[in-house]
Amino acid sequence: MMVFEYGTTLFVIDAGLMFPEDYMLGVDFVIPDLDYIKKNRSLISGIVLTHAHEDHIGALPFLLKVANAPVFGTPFTLGLVRNKLEEYDMLHTSKLHEIHPQERLKLGPFELEFIRVGHSVVDGVGIAINTPLGLIVHTGDFKISHTLNDGQNTDVRKFARCGEKGVLALMSDSTNVEKEGYTVSDREISAKIAEIAHGSPGRIIVALFASNINRIQQIVNIARDRNRKVLFNGRSIEIAVRIARELGYMDIPEEVEITADQLDLYPDEEVIIITTGSQGEPMSALARIAAGTHKQIKAKQQDTIVLSSKFIPGNEKAIANIINKLYKRGADVVYEKISDIHVSGHAFREELKLMINLTRPKYFIPAHGEYRHLVLHARLAEDMGIPRQSILVAENGQVVEFDEKGARVRDTVNTGRVMIDGKGVGDVGRSVLKERRVLSEEGLVIVNMAFDEETGVVVYGPEIVSRGFVFETETGHLVDDAQCVILEIIEDVGPEVPDRIKVIRSRLQTALRQYFYFTIGRRPVILPFIMVI
Repeated sequence: MMVFEYGTTLFVIDAGLMFPEDYMLGVDFVIPDLDYIKKNRSLISGIVLTHAHEDHIGALPFLLKVANAPVFGTPFTLGLVRNKLEEYDMLHTSKLHEIHPQERLKLGPFELEFIRVGHSVVDGVGIAINTPLGLIVHTGDFKISHTLNDGQNTDVRKFARCGEKGVLALMSDSTNVEKEGYTVSDREISAKIAEIAHGSPGRIIVALFASNINRIQQIVNIARDRNRKVLFNGRSIEIAVRIARELGYMDIPEEVEITADQLDLYPDEEVIIITTGSQGEPMSALARIAAGTHKQIKAKQQDTIVLSSKFIPGNEKAIANIINKLYKRGADVVYEKISDIHVSGHAFREELKLMINLTRPKYFIPAHGEYRHLVLHARLAEDMGIPRQSILVAENGQVVEFDEKGARVRDTVNTGRVMIDGKGVGDVGRSVLKERRVLSEEGLVIVNMAFDEETGVVVYGPEIVSRGFVFETETGHLVDDAQCVILEIIEDVGPEVPDRIKVIRSRLQTALRQYFYFTIGRRPVILPFIMVI
């Protein structure tokens, strides 16, 4: 998410989410902190979306709850946005406006012109932003390829025309700055998949990102040329294909597509299944196929499974688990470590150099990447002749300021991560994550007991229930000894002690934690439930 601001007007570019890291137990996804937006909601003139990936549109429903500003995006992007807003019951209150490459959009003192860029999703755009101080070019996520479908390649001429006019600043995608050369041609990937299809004796099941419409069309073309039928399976891929067909981005002959109910009507060697789950998502169609729980598709001997996507860091274990399960079911699996069956949607170093040469910016701002990517992209720009003092590397929350004297990184605004846990927004913080980690690693002990109100004598318990670290049937002596620890505390804290229950609860937690650490090397969470009856 990025905010442009001038005077009393601001607009937002993209509103993405990220998926939880390993330590974020139970968290569904993470969105940006919207505190600055909330404080300035009356100044927002619009929200502009560059493309339809989740890291650019996933947080839009949460942003619109804070500031219901007009949303601008290309047809395919808005198609997926509409579906997302329907899920949140927000479509009827949202103001969505289609934009197209070459069109201009006026937002207060800003005039935006959209430039077609090639990426791993159709309908992506970069933005030429005319400001009172000069032209700023935001590339969006891009690669420079001439092998995508018609109308989907990056418009290098338009970026060059921006350079001819004079570019105050270039904000450029840094994701693949570590990769030398150029991105692999989409035609090479298509040829590789066609080769796999030719050599496969049975069904072919291809798992990929649902938004990768160009790749899906390539697979459909391969199926048509080899007289195979295509089955789309998985909710997200079915939605993406439906939207792409309605907009004319896909050409799928009626005689090629089949439904899941028709699958058994065709020999295995005449079927290609396109599905989701290439990142090991636990509830995806591919995960259910691997586990044998999919109602209509079962992996079997002579199946060829193709994972046509890059392994996103953090997902490697989940993906490896699915691959192992598929092999156990007799299928053959093709993935990026053993075959070139994926091409990145982000520019490699030579393409990044070309973008700098095309636009010839006065200032350079590396964007979209981890901090090392920004630094490496900054060094690349310096190698391309941009003075070091004209390269601005900004972290999340830092403000890049332009005025008549130049540009600089200054100040910060409140930013950070907000974790979404079920229906809770921001309810999960460091303390909750720590508690979940402790529960997952150390376990839980529950102590139930009741005292007589008049005599102070124990009338029930102490009953001890453990979860996550010890099985009572196998280690009954631990429970018996723990009960002794509790009874000693009760005997020591007599009925005459003020706030007796509170004192017992506190001492009980400390003593049991020490006891379990001494006996089994664990510090479980101790939850005493004490009643007075």
